[in-house]
Amino acid sequence: MILCLTLLTVSGCGGHPKGALTPVADTSPDASRVEMLITTTRGRSEVPGEMFTGERARAPTFADITVSIPPVRKVGDVAWPKKLPPNPATDFATLKADELTKDEAKAWLNTSVRKSPDRSVLVFIHGFNNRFEDSVYRFAQIVQDSGVKSAPVLVTWPSRGSLLAYGYDRESTNYSRNALESLFQYLAADKEVKEVSILAHSMGNWLTLEALRQMAIRNDGLPAKFKNVMLAAPDVDVDVFRSQIEDMGGQRPQFTLFVSQDDRALAFSRRVWGDIPRLGSIDPEQSPYKQELADNDITVIDLTKVKAGDGMHHGKFAESPQVVQLIGARISEGQTLTDSKTGLGDHLIAGTTGTAVAAGSAAGLILAAPVAVVDQATRENYAHHVSALSGQPDSKQKIAARDCGSTQRAVLNQTCRAQQN
Repeated sequence: MILCLTLLTVSGCGGHPKGALTPVADTSPDASRVEMLITTTRGRSEVPGEMFTGERARAPTFADITVSIPPVRKVGDVAWPKKLPPNPATDFATLKADELTKDEAKAWLNTSVRKSPDRSVLVFIHGFNNRFEDSVYRFAQIVQDSGVKSAPVLVTWPSRGSLLAYGYDRESTNYSRNALESLFQYLAADKEVKEVSILAHSMGNWLTLEALRQMAIRNDGLPAKFKNVMLAAPDVDVDVFRSQIEDMGGQRPQFTLFVSQDDRALAFSRRVWGDIPRLGSIDPEQSPYKQELADNDITVIDLTKVKAGDGMHHGKFAESPQVVQLIGARISEGQTLTDSKTGLGDHLIAGTTGTAVAAGSAAGLILAAPVAVVDQATRENYAHHVSALSGQPDSKQKIAARDCGSTQRAVLNQTCRAQQN
């Protein structure tokens, strides 16, 4: 019911222009520029300006992308162009988008790490319902607004960018575990890299934790240079998380967990996964979580009382540019998040109420809220999803998309109406 209501509520919202990754001339001298390394398990796209799809590739691919960020915008906002080509003076724009070989990617990383004051790397893993361009522009926003000086590495896995692709996206994280572990192993062995921080959101936390678990088992622990792992609204079973932490052993990074008990997206996920609490929506003051979190030295930031513009309350962390700036400063200064737990919480509340919310973006700083943001992606993937529901092969997608009188009438009638709108 929640799924269908969300579809009907937001199905009429327009999306941003496709093909936004086509490079344009650097015509705005006042714009900021974010250069990032991409590693992805997505398949290549034949659509100009898209680069990668939501389908799975047999092997990881690498890319070098430079994003231009306009000089005037709301902090925390991705200024998507309303039309193409974008205007770098007012829009996020792509200045460079080149695919790299593995050796070229290693060279890019070493060059970027040497520019970092502390030879650090920030790895970002996005969540459910993200297209490739979404993850690129939102990570550029994070790097810019946080002020982090680390070499930015975006890990983007095969998400189809649609609400109805939840199952496919979840399996895509499982599919990408070995590739992410390989990246972590490389960073651990690279002598140029002195420190690694990891930031994950929503379903991306499952991928992150599984890769870290695999690495710890294989290496008998995690490397000391892995300093911070930040888990924002993790869509992870609490029982599974307990097992993952145990498997990592005693030598592991400092974990910081962002939770909110009114997260409606995670409430929906809980129903899907057998009514087991999701890690991102627990009450950290209740038993057994309070003691377990303390025993594992996990810092918790509770966002439950923070006002949120996101109706699903899944992107609260995204609505506080001040908190991301604080975290970015601490990463850049080589600090962990444990030395000021109370202070960080105070900054958080101050930074997400009153004028701070008005200055930020309800759409979020970190990622698209998985269930709150559907826009036109669902309609574009409509035929594919209906064919999956009805059991029709791809060759019959057009028939299935129009067959609102099929045996799946209860579901199809809802999505057909959304598609017709």
